[in-house]
Amino acid sequence: MIKIMFVCHGNICRSPMAEFVMKDLSARAGLADRFMIMSSATSAEEIGSDMHRASQAKLRGEGVPFERRRAVQLTRADYGKFDYIIGMDGQHIRNILRICGGDPEEKVWKLMDFTDEAGEDVADPWYTGNFTRAYDDIRKGCESLLNKIRGEGLL
Repeated sequence: MIKIMFVCHGNICRSPMAEFVMKDLSARAGLADRFMIMSSATSAEEIGSDMHRASQAKLRGEGVPFERRRAVQLTRADYGKFDYIIGMDGQHIRNILRICGGDPEEKVWKLMDFTDEAGEDVADPWYTGNFTRAYDDIRKGCESLLNKIRGEGLL
């Protein structure tokens, strides 16, 4: 089983969108039972909050199923539980490394690093209000991640 943790600042916008997009992609590929996919935050600001309503609206508009959830914070113990810990931007990567105490097993990635836009950040809709651009980045990153996993014969 491939275990993926998507991470953003508050776990209410980008990381839960990535969680549900990846769940949908794996289900459509007939591989849902081969994955454990979750999301978390680097901060404690939104712990317990549901996904942002604009993120929900975007997923609904794209036909991506999702469920009510509560934001949780990434922990040091999560490093040992997941194969991939994927941040949405450079600040998330720095915070993930701080929380996890480094990355000795090379599990920490930025989502766009799986695409032809390596090094780029997933657009942040919190400040721009552009949930479509964030969704497009997330979709591209998740599709590329799934292709990488399939291409490496990890399933």
